[in-house]
Amino acid sequence: QVQLVESGGGLVQPGGSLRLSCAASGTFFTITTMGWFRQAPGRQRDLVATITRSGSTNYADSVKGRFTISRDNAKNTVYLQMNSLKPEDTAVYYCNLRGLQSKYNYWGQGTQVTVSS
Repeated sequence: QVQLVESGGGLVQPGGSLRLSCAASGTFFTITTMGWFRQAPGRQRDLVATITRSGSTNYADSVKGRFTISRDNAKNTVYLQMNSLKPEDTAVYYCNLRGLQSKYNYWGQGTQVTVSS
């Protein structure tokens, strides 16, 4: 059974920082891509950042220069360092893991990030 455990969410003031973590277990397949998505009330779930096994990264325009995604392949863990946070970053953040085949697609439980003064 694949399990994803997220941590690191919370309340932070504008301009502050948070670091999200997502650790996977029970993954008896090659993880090709790890990523983060977010969803605010009344909005669709949008891509924030992704990273491949080789280290290639992709970011949404709204977070470029502020967020950094990284991973530890040996530990099946993905991180999201969030700096210079803005109120519009407030959302539930979900980690996502994918394999070569489309059936290997798993989601974390979500963690709340609130940016407010």
